Order: sequence, then C-alpha cells, then structure tokens
Amino acid sequence: MRENPKYNFADGRYNSKIIGNKNQKVYVENKEDRIHVYPLNKMNDHYIVDTANYRPVVFSEIEMDSLLTRPNFVQTSLDIDFLTIPFKYRFPANGFPRQFNTNINGAVYLGYRSDVYVLNYSTNPLGVSKRHTTHFGFSFGCFTGVGGTAMNPWVTRGNIAIEYDGVVWTKGVAGIIGVNNFTVGLAAGWDNLLDGNKKHWIYQGKPWLGFAFGLNLN
Repeated sequence: MRENPKYNFADGRYNSKIIGNKNQKVYVENKEDRIHVYPLNKMNDHYIVDTANYRPVVFSEIEMDSLLTRPNFVQTSLDIDFLTIPFKYRFPANGFPRQFNTNINGAVYLGYRSDVYVLNYSTNPLGVSKRHTTHFGFSFGCFTGVGGTAMNPWVTRGNIAIEYDGVVWTKGVAGIIGVNNFTVGLAAGWDNLLDGNKKHWIYQGKPWLGFAFGLNLN
C-alpha cells in the first residue's frame, strides 16, 4: 500500500491532545526514533506551523504507565471508496418470504471519514525502542452503483415465464469501519430494476440491509 494517511501514520496534519490538554490541530514529522509534533496556528484562513513550540515524542523515554504510552492522532477527510455488497437481506414482500441474496454488484461510495492512529512502543533486550501503529478508520456516507438480481416467475408474481439475471441500479447509505487495511461496514439501500419487468418485480424500490466491503480510492 502506498504511504498515505489512510493506511500509514505519515507526515501531515492531525488533531491531537498531545500538546496541552485540549484537542488541537498539529503537524507531525516522523523521525527515525521519535516524532516531532508542531502546533498549527490559524492566520488569515491558513494554518501556519509553529516551529518554536513543538513536542518531541522520543520512543525510549516513554514509560508504560504514562499517558503517552498510547498517544493518538486523528485526521478527517473526504472518503471515496469502491464498495461491493455481497450479502443483502431483503424483507418479506407480496407474500414472498425474507431472502438472503448474494448477487454481484459494485458501487462508488462518497462519505466523511475519520482516521485514528494509536501509537504503541516496545523495547527489545538491547534497549532499542520500536513504534507500532494501529489504524482505525470510521466513515459514513452514501453510495450508488449497479448490480444483478435473479428474475423468475416467483419474484414477478407470475408475470414472466423465464429466468434471467436482471440489472439493477443500487443506492443507499453505509457506515464503514476500517482496521489497518481491512474495511467492512453495514449498508442500507434499495434497488431499481432497469428493464421492462420493473413494474412486476416485487423488490422494486424496496429497502434492504447488507454487509459492505470497501477499497479506498483516494
């Protein structure tokens, strides 16, 4: 994975309480055995790095029972993902029982994302400290895309006599959680069939719930 704030704790702007007791915007610079945390001061609608007041976080000086044992940094951003929803739960409709569908689909997701980086430190027998970063991502937004659905006489109230895979326009909202590079979430949406049998399809415009898996695009 390329080094960017979605997956790695890279140099950049974050929100953190590491300087003082209140949450504020900071700029983080990574060094070999430490990180430098600089306050960001807002001047004329721009944030300026305050190089005169910075907090060096030295790995070897951090005690296990210190509040700095697990310093965390938060970064917010616009999130653009590719989503697939392999499992959809459809509610009962027109006397047809609830269903658990596994049709192929894909959608573009746009949302608001918060990335949280929790830092841990360990020291080996030689006294060399090493940093470990755990990444959590939280995002909520909407999606739209296309997918497939099984068409047959049973889901059209007997109005067609053939079976085929119909194309649907799928859309809705989703909440996504990411741990390091793994992303999973819950989605709620509805589908619209894109052919002439849409007036017969019992799930036309009906809500469903599903599991979503994502790939970050930005």
